[in-house]
Amino acid sequence: MTERTGRIAAGAPGIQLFARWVGAGGPVIPTLHGGPGASQDYLRQHFDRLAAGRTLLYYDQRGGGASVTPREAPLDWRAHVADLEAVVRAHATQPVTLLGFSWGGLLALLCAMEHPDLVARLALVAPAPTYPEARKAYSAEFERRQAAPEIAQARAALSASGLRERDPDEFWRRAFELSVAGYFREPSRAQNLTPFRVSWRAQHAVWKSLRGADLRGRVRAARAETLILHGRYDPVPLAASEVLAALLPHARLVVFEDSGHALYAEETEKFVRELDAFLPRDS
Repeated sequence: MTERTGRIAAGAPGIQLFARWVGAGGPVIPTLHGGPGASQDYLRQHFDRLAAGRTLLYYDQRGGGASVTPREAPLDWRAHVADLEAVVRAHATQPVTLLGFSWGGLLALLCAMEHPDLVARLALVAPAPTYPEARKAYSAEFERRQAAPEIAQARAALSASGLRERDPDEFWRRAFELSVAGYFREPSRAQNLTPFRVSWRAQHAVWKSLRGADLRGRVRAARAETLILHGRYDPVPLAASEVLAALLPHARLVVFEDSGHALYAEETEKFVRELDAFLPRDS
């Protein structure tokens, strides 16, 4: 397996996106991280296993990670779709397969809706909801989980441990794991994760641009063959993916019975098996 990094042009002049290619030939598959405003690194521990017979093209979306964006540049969902379109047209064989996690899954779907002739396949891993009620339900459930006594107690113990002074990197890693524990079926499963920071500006801009948006009436514009993976214990309601699978003309939903949102970390072998069978590769 080979790996290289570089800068690629975004969908607007003057903006460069940090990118990484992982694989050894075969079809190039843009692989989209969540957030919005996060970065690619946290996916690699598990997603890199899909790079046999194909090349995964990760990139830090505008405003996040190493893709620094001028203050005046837009960060709304349309700007992200324009970036993805530019990446696909310049670096992948069309029609393309898009692989996206969480917000990245919704971004892939938005691209397929806006450019249906450009996208042949969608692999949506725990996609963010397409309608307001599901987004509201997700936020409420995640907040409820994060307020659980065991997480509060673990935070207090970490603060009192003196780890911040002894080993700042380990302290940050553990603090990060506690900040995302509510995404897992059990908070104790949030271990050995790659920490990342989220740009509040990028995150706020995307969700503001989608505020109140109900995409259910438009998703049929995406004609791609679609695989949706969703954890039974995801704070994002399973109904959101069930509705999406019912609306898309060529979609299949696979429920991971022992996972929350980070199903790639909780049921890794099943995650790899399902996607390896779906994603195109060298024959």
